[in-house]
Amino acid sequence: MKLFLSSYRFGDHRGAFVDLVGRGARIAVIAAAADSWPLNARSSAVTSELTPLRAAGFTAEEVDVRDFAGAPEALEARLREFDCLWVRGGNTFVLRAQLARSGADRVIEMLVRSGVVAYAGYSAGACVATPTLIGLDASDDPAEVMPTCGIDPIWSGLALVDFAIVPHGGDSLLEDPQMTARTVAALTTAGAQFTVLTDQEAIVVER
Repeated sequence: MKLFLSSYRFGDHRGAFVDLVGRGARIAVIAAAADSWPLNARSSAVTSELTPLRAAGFTAEEVDVRDFAGAPEALEARLREFDCLWVRGGNTFVLRAQLARSGADRVIEMLVRSGVVAYAGYSAGACVATPTLIGLDASDDPAEVMPTCGIDPIWSGLALVDFAIVPHGGDSLLEDPQMTARTVAALTTAGAQFTVLTDQEAIVVER
């Protein structure tokens, strides 16, 4: 299983990402965390991922999980065409719900655990790989889930790691110290293990 979990994109560990997935890797960008955004904003978000990945020498294209609702077998076949999944930030609860609605959660967990594809996620993409989304409502609005996805929010993650992640810690330009403190307090109260990541840090797993 190969994981690259960060607060913001590569952080200071672009070399570690390249070592993990290989130069010229085929990367599927999953932007479901931006599905509640206006169309133009979502489109810009996808472009903001594809451009630097391609500039870094990767073959990158979006896979929109909404296109595979009710068709997990087709999604699995599509994702098997890639070496790595790149799951971007946005609303963690919307991302989690979209993965569940399409069956992508089960497909991704199977493909990643079996070593077929690597999983790279930052911000929401990293948080959804953990066991729990407790406390993330301090920064991400669960109320966006129903109008966007048509289902209730889900508070469990994919559990690819056994601890929660709090992104944008330290001196991140994206950090709101009060939101971070609320997330940390909620996780502490729940007795959950967690780590706070700065925008320079990344967690790399290869086993």
